[in-house]
Amino acid sequence: MAEQKESSVLFSLKELMNLEQDRIAQETADQQRQARELRERREAEERALRDAEDRKTREAEEARRVAEQRNREETARVEAIKQGELERAKAEAEHRAHLQAVAAQREHEAQLAAINQQSSAKKSKIIAALAIAFLVLILVGGVLKLRNDQRTAEANELIRQQERAAAAAELAQSKAEREQLQQQVAAAEKERERIESALANAKSEVERSQLLSQKKRNEDERRALEKQGTSTGSRAKPGRPKPAAKPCDCPPGDPLCSCL
Repeated sequence: MAEQKESSVLFSLKELMNLEQDRIAQETADQQRQARELRERREAEERALRDAEDRKTREAEEARRVAEQRNREETARVEAIKQGELERAKAEAEHRAHLQAVAAQREHEAQLAAINQQSSAKKSKIIAALAIAFLVLILVGGVLKLRNDQRTAEANELIRQQERAAAAAELAQSKAEREQLQQQVAAAEKERERIESALANAKSEVERSQLLSQKKRNEDERRALEKQGTSTGSRAKPGRPKPAAKPCDCPPGDPLCSCL
């Protein structure tokens, strides 16, 4: 009997514990559900707030874009009006300038016609004066050319005389140099013969050595004279100098000058 009561109490305790656990679990579930609902509600409110802000931003951006488009259209319309005014003013200015140019051209033509009428009587006089001046110029040019030819002939003759005198002086100098060279060659040859004779009659080695030295100097001197004679011969036949350039005595502006 006592065991049954004890078992009944234990069962009751277990039932109470189970009920308490169910209550705790139910409260925990309710708290979690409430927290989840609160979080979802807060997130929904934040999302709605962000959507509203985004919508306001888009509306403001659209309004700004529309305002800018209207401003651009208005600016383009004003610029088109200004450009039209400028084009019209430019066309009117060009038309006025054309009319002024036509009037100036007609006035110029009228002035030219008047000048031609006035100058037609002077043309014959001018042509006659030019013809006379041309004939006088030809006569003066002929006289100046004849005088210039005479001066040129005299200058050329003087140059030829100077060339002949220079050639004669050079020939005389060359002849004197050749005669002097021949004398030096003859003296060197006599010295060689003397040295050869002395060598043949030398009585000592010292005398023979001195004579050999003299012979060597004599040979060097004769070779130098031969070389000098070769160069003197080449100078004795100079090429004929070129004639001097013809002097020009024409007056400035002479159309018949032979120097031109």
